[in-house]
Amino acid sequence: MNNTISIKIITQEDVAAIFDSHADRLFEIVEDAFLKASKGEVLFPDKISRIFDTQTQNRINCMPATLLGNKVAGLKWVSVFPTNAPKGIQNVTGVMLLSEIETGFPIAVIDGTLCTQLRTAAVGCVAAKYLAPKKVETVGFIGAGEEARMHFTLLKHLFPSIRTCKVASRHSATEDRFIAEFDKIIPDVHFIACRGDNSQAVADTDIIVTAISGQAPVLKARDVRAGMLYIHVGGWEDEYGVALKADKIVCDDWNASKHRTQTICRMYKEGLLKDKDIYADLAEIIAGQKKGRESDEEFIYFNSVGLSYIDLNFAHEIYREASLLGLGRDIVLAESDRVDYRCFI
Repeated sequence: MNNTISIKIITQEDVAAIFDSHADRLFEIVEDAFLKASKGEVLFPDKISRIFDTQTQNRINCMPATLLGNKVAGLKWVSVFPTNAPKGIQNVTGVMLLSEIETGFPIAVIDGTLCTQLRTAAVGCVAAKYLAPKKVETVGFIGAGEEARMHFTLLKHLFPSIRTCKVASRHSATEDRFIAEFDKIIPDVHFIACRGDNSQAVADTDIIVTAISGQAPVLKARDVRAGMLYIHVGGWEDEYGVALKADKIVCDDWNASKHRTQTICRMYKEGLLKDKDIYADLAEIIAGQKKGRESDEEFIYFNSVGLSYIDLNFAHEIYREASLLGLGRDIVLAESDRVDYRCFI
């Protein structure tokens, strides 16, 4: 019997290489994960969130899951530190651990930082596929960090019709960096720096994305209108009135969300929203059990909390592709279960 424990170390560079020129694969992995969950093919325990500061929401999350059909289990260990933003460093970092479940041996450690950005934005884009208006020409961002940039990248891939992108941030330099990132590589889009004016950023847009590092109601109810799709990413980012104006509230997973600190979760705890007010989980729409957008006049609110089984579906696909492409570095952790006890005496 082979007792060698070998793992593949897969870096952020490897992850980027796997999805280079294959952005559609990101959306496929997300939809595949939702369908697996709807068929009962995943084990999905609650994540453990250790919040170190309730005001800033600095935290580290442990997010486990199992894909029964793929015979793998794992977890993502991810930190979310909003206080990193003023320091000029990224606020989300993480790693993923993947094991097979026939012997229980670990098989891979994978960068979780880029994967988290990709997964979060890809979930928002899959939601937009079903919930956005027929023609998407203008998008507006409140927040201009890593997650906002990834959302714009994937939204532009999904909707080539986008011609205007407006962005607002607490710091003008962050808006400028956002625009500088894309201005030359996406010349058919007109970028507008809103200089911290959130209302300007979302006015007359088809899709709104809030991706901020703080905890504040930056999106105002007065600024949303019929026909918009709002992609809510993170915690407390909008006034309660935004959700109350929605024709449909769709979640990645309402039961996984309701005890969190996101806006609609706060409303639920305060009795302002009930379970019946949630129109659908995204999996129900993907599986055809419920309809997505039914009218150009609907204002639809999409709430994303982040689901470990989607991360694990990414981890499994990344591991599979890395093995096929010869990417990653194989490391032997242990060649035998035999221990020389003399070294401990």
